[in-house]
Amino acid sequence: MTTVKESVEVDVPVSTAYNQWTQFEEFPNFMEGVEEVRQLDARHNHWTTKIGGVRREFDTEIVDQLPDERITWRTTGGDTKQKGMVRFQSLDETHTRVELVMDVEPAGAAEKTAAMTGMIDRRVKGDMRRFKEFVEHRGDESGGWRGRIRPGMM
Repeated sequence: MTTVKESVEVDVPVSTAYNQWTQFEEFPNFMEGVEEVRQLDARHNHWTTKIGGVRREFDTEIVDQLPDERITWRTTGGDTKQKGMVRFQSLDETHTRVELVMDVEPAGAAEKTAAMTGMIDRRVKGDMRRFKEFVEHRGDESGGWRGRIRPGMM
């Protein structure tokens, strides 16, 4: 298992950063290798990625979501195994720290090589930088979901 941690400070209020992150179908706009995210319901998303020429499809489940604070998820289907959390910390009225922590289980030779060479870390760092550019350039979120999901809820 590889653990990846990255944080970025964005020049938008915490509610704007959080609301934009909840727009999962927008992830291909700033996440390298993410071709599509389809939101199935409030808790579940279906992902299609292509990284290093390897296409993967998998499902994720949000296990904990608290508006303006955190979103925690895990994979539930497919051949990709990961879990993670993104946290949002208000620094002041117009600045937010967004911190991402992910545990990724490399599935094949390409993924294992990517983990060993630091490619996963660099990709996440780039994704977070692009999220910063994306949300700051927009100036406002493209939508938002402010519901509460608690661990164990169905």
